[in-house]
Amino acid sequence: MAVNETVKYGIIGVGMMGREHLINLHHLRTQGVVVVCIADPHLPSQQLALELAQSFDWPLKVFSGHQELLDSGLCDVVVVSSPNMTHYQILMDILNHPKPHHVLVEKPLCTTVADCRKVVNAARKRPDMLVQVGLEYRYMPPVAKLIEIVKGGTLGQVKMVAIREHRFPFLVKVNNWNRFNSNTGGTLVEKCCHFFDLMRLFAGANPVCMMASGAMDVNHKDEIYDGKVPDIIDNAYVIVEFDNGARGMLDLCMFAEGSKNEQEISVVGHTGKGEAFVPESIVRFGSRMEGRDGVQTLKTENRLIKYEGLHHGSSYLEHLNFLSAIRVKGAKTPAADLNDGLISVAMGVAAQLSIEKGRFVNIEEVLDEHNC
Repeated sequence: MAVNETVKYGIIGVGMMGREHLINLHHLRTQGVVVVCIADPHLPSQQLALELAQSFDWPLKVFSGHQELLDSGLCDVVVVSSPNMTHYQILMDILNHPKPHHVLVEKPLCTTVADCRKVVNAARKRPDMLVQVGLEYRYMPPVAKLIEIVKGGTLGQVKMVAIREHRFPFLVKVNNWNRFNSNTGGTLVEKCCHFFDLMRLFAGANPVCMMASGAMDVNHKDEIYDGKVPDIIDNAYVIVEFDNGARGMLDLCMFAEGSKNEQEISVVGHTGKGEAFVPESIVRFGSRMEGRDGVQTLKTENRLIKYEGLHHGSSYLEHLNFLSAIRVKGAKTPAADLNDGLISVAMGVAAQLSIEKGRFVNIEEVLDEHNC
């Protein structure tokens, strides 16, 4: 694709996150980006997306289903931001479609390891298409800075990665689909695939086994949908052992609105320690040799960001990077690829299984059990 050629996007699923993608893409309009079509069976979501697009002076073709959007031939790139449980069929339909479409799919890739694997295998047969998974937390300025510090060797060999997310409960989504494990894959898949992805990045390794403890203790207990009470956990501790000897720990609480930071990340190597804080956008790092007095504090920012949005500018940078990969197809691979998506889901599934069974779960057990 020529550098100055207009790239036409379609968005499948224009609920809250789909409309967030629409806004981010509008902020990339000077890069030759235009959204030309959307697909969503939910009329109120269609209407809200149309109103947004009209305010951008972007005429949209609206479809009720993703297959019609694909068959229209209107777009070069598809953003999949529909509910988690719909990802698998939509992705398979995109990958099996005669017209190639590059794809940015929201996390999680799919809700099960088996479905992720089928998507990975189908994508291998389509070298004419790029597929990136929306694991955009790696682009948040303080996280990206900490990744740079770790990869630069400042901390030495990474031994421990601790990630705390203390935040508000899950938001209300269309038809309350995100209240049930059967739709989301479970909280540790739906929410925490981001953090498992970051742990792999920081550790520079793959998971071997996991142990988790968690429950639904506070949120959603008084809610009933079609006679069913939600079953998504709202807090958990997860321990991960990696194949290079590093360890990871996740501390999740979704009834912790009284927190200064939503995410706190600590990475400790054999010679130093680094931390990142979101949304304060601060990074701290120091060495064992210099001790507390030598700890440096940096305020991080990325001047490329033109829209902060819901994720501190990370979605904008994600789109910018994916657009770059599309324009130089073959010379650059997506930053978060299908294997990253698969492993982040497998880690979430293993953690959910650990809670259910009350024991350590080997990651191979999850992969083997799902015929992968």
